[in-house]
Amino acid sequence: MVDQRDEFISEAQEIIEGLSRDLLALDAALKHGPGSGAPDHELVNDAFRAVHTLKGLASLFGVARMTTLSHHLEDLLDDLRLGRVDLTPKVLDVLFRGVDVYGRILSALRAGEPEPQREVEELLMALDAAASRPAFAGVNPLAEYELDPGLLAVLTEYEEHRLRTNLQQGVALFKIRVRFELATIDTALDSLKAKAKPHGEILTYLPSGGGGDADSIELDVLLASRQTLDVLTTELGDTNVTIEAVARRGAGGRTAQSDPPDTVYATVGMAPRITSPPAAPEDDLHGNADTGSFNAPRVVISALGSIMGGGGGGGGIGGGGGGDDDVPEPPPVGLSIRGVAQTVRVDIRKLDHLMNIVAELAIVRGALGRVTDRVRASPEQRELGMELHRLHRSLDRHLSDMQGGILEVRMVPLGQVFDKLARVVRQISREHDKDINLVITGAETEVDKLIVEELSDPLMHMIRNAIDHGIEYRKQRNGSGKPEAGTIALNAYQKGNHVVIEVQDDGAGIDETKVLQQAIRRGLVTESEASALLQREILSFIFLPGFSTKEGVDELSGRGVGMDIVKTNIGKLGGVIDVQSELGIGTKMTVTLPITLAIISALVVVVAGRRYALPLASVLEALVFDPGAVRNIEQREVMSLRGSTLPLCRLDALFGLAPIEGSIPARRFVVVVGVGDHRLGCVVDSLIGQQDIVIKALGKSLQGVRGFSGATELGDQHVGLVIDAPSIVEEVLATSEASRLLGARRLGGGAA
Repeated sequence: MVDQRDEFISEAQEIIEGLSRDLLALDAALKHGPGSGAPDHELVNDAFRAVHTLKGLASLFGVARMTTLSHHLEDLLDDLRLGRVDLTPKVLDVLFRGVDVYGRILSALRAGEPEPQREVEELLMALDAAASRPAFAGVNPLAEYELDPGLLAVLTEYEEHRLRTNLQQGVALFKIRVRFELATIDTALDSLKAKAKPHGEILTYLPSGGGGDADSIELDVLLASRQTLDVLTTELGDTNVTIEAVARRGAGGRTAQSDPPDTVYATVGMAPRITSPPAAPEDDLHGNADTGSFNAPRVVISALGSIMGGGGGGGGIGGGGGGDDDVPEPPPVGLSIRGVAQTVRVDIRKLDHLMNIVAELAIVRGALGRVTDRVRASPEQRELGMELHRLHRSLDRHLSDMQGGILEVRMVPLGQVFDKLARVVRQISREHDKDINLVITGAETEVDKLIVEELSDPLMHMIRNAIDHGIEYRKQRNGSGKPEAGTIALNAYQKGNHVVIEVQDDGAGIDETKVLQQAIRRGLVTESEASALLQREILSFIFLPGFSTKEGVDELSGRGVGMDIVKTNIGKLGGVIDVQSELGIGTKMTVTLPITLAIISALVVVVAGRRYALPLASVLEALVFDPGAVRNIEQREVMSLRGSTLPLCRLDALFGLAPIEGSIPARRFVVVVGVGDHRLGCVVDSLIGQQDIVIKALGKSLQGVRGFSGATELGDQHVGLVIDAPSIVEEVLATSEASRLLGARRLGGGAA
């Protein structure tokens, strides 16, 4: 049952994320469109199908409140589809609340807690208030056109609504008659819809009732378009396609609402369709209900039932109806029950388990390599050594392929978290009466699934901070010559073995004077020390716990919480955050993270006789340490590296380690590490070599130890600590007592 629950949660989460994207697209169209009340019908249809699917899924798994909520959301979306309710920001607010409540229900279900009753009940009341179903009134535009009564009889309510809407807007109607081979009808119909989409809207299609044969079918497609007949003929015409305009009726013509004869249904080989959306059937969990969409050839599938062996009895189309009922039909050709999906959903914990196994195999590989070297060093066992060497190389190659494959499976696009942030921006900007445009680039950039999940809260805090402290109100922006709508740009890109995420706003920027005044007021620095601080050091104060320059406290921010959480969580992921700001221009925060934390390559070094692992993603180069090249600048050791000044850090002194007797070598090394735009030379005793490692957490009792991201097994049953390069760089490069206080909050326990 647990597996089924997890499967439901995973599938429901995917559907909800898709629904959120559709609503965000509707919101963007509404914001930049000509006016409210005219939503993109395809987006509304997609949202309707998502909720309809979710309702059936929740009903199947007995998630009662999600089922009830989906039913009410479906009603409101149906009203939008049929033009009974105008799409307004308030209606979208209610729909976005539905996405949030869906998320709370899934969170409660995952934690084994009751579904949130109060939130669901409040949302149901809001949905009922937003729904309105006035009866249709006005002149019937269908009466003005020569439309086949048989076609009108089989229109769904939604299709009839789209037909009326197009006619009321003065869009012309065209009938396309097309012949498809039965074997390729799916792809051929999709191709026709793709070609027709730029020129108009396909309203419906159904078999023409003639012209087909045992291997083909003829369809009548009703198209609403503002193009001329000549243009459509040029763009869509083919040997199997004919297009004609639907003529208007003359005065005194019969009405288009006359009841169609019953023989129409026998002619097309199908029963009349239900003209209102049915309740979600339990056997329809994938959005295949008749919702009035044009994504699947519904009429064709129904009409082909007797030909393909799915209908049993009844007259077929194009020669299937005149056969002898006593003669059994031949078995259908080409039918298969094989699935077409090429994906499988895997629990991340299973991938973690596989990664741990790979890590253990990597240790075995290292041990095998050492044994091989010893055997090859023996002249009498040279032949055995060569054989072992070949086996070791084969193991190394296959193990690397396995490791790369598992890492690739774990990678997901950052768009998963960016979509959630778009909802946050919309909600907060409306609550605080600020018009904000969110510009997202690089959403396709991929990182480890676990990093994506851990990024949600830090990025949300950064977005909230940008809205509250950064983006000004409309009057202030007008006074500064800025557009009324503020802009927050969210950009991501890959840089080597790291991913860089930038959050930039065009707001007021950070007032360094206010930051310094607050730092002095809190006793973090003296006035004389403050005058010597660099901009980077001044801006670093905003990451201290409880630090805020906002005088008032509201529900959004001003309590001094948020940015310290951002820095702490980014640090836990092995990343760093840099801040750049210009008063009156805006602020840019840059987060640099490793692509994955599952299994990494590390450089094993020796410091004071102890082994440490330094993530290779942060290592730029290693060189022999020349004590004679060391200089002291402002009480800091530096050396020159290709014309640039490189700050040095002696790791034994930083960690407070006394050297083991006889462990200090005659020749030492400098490992140059880089994090973001910062460079640091770490002095170590010796280099062991490169090794793939899996980082293990230090546990609750040691989680307060700073400067180390975890521990790992380095072979020969030797456990070593993994150095947290970002925190080391931050601590060493701090030049003031206040900046050291900030770094010490991450590195605090020196002698780990």
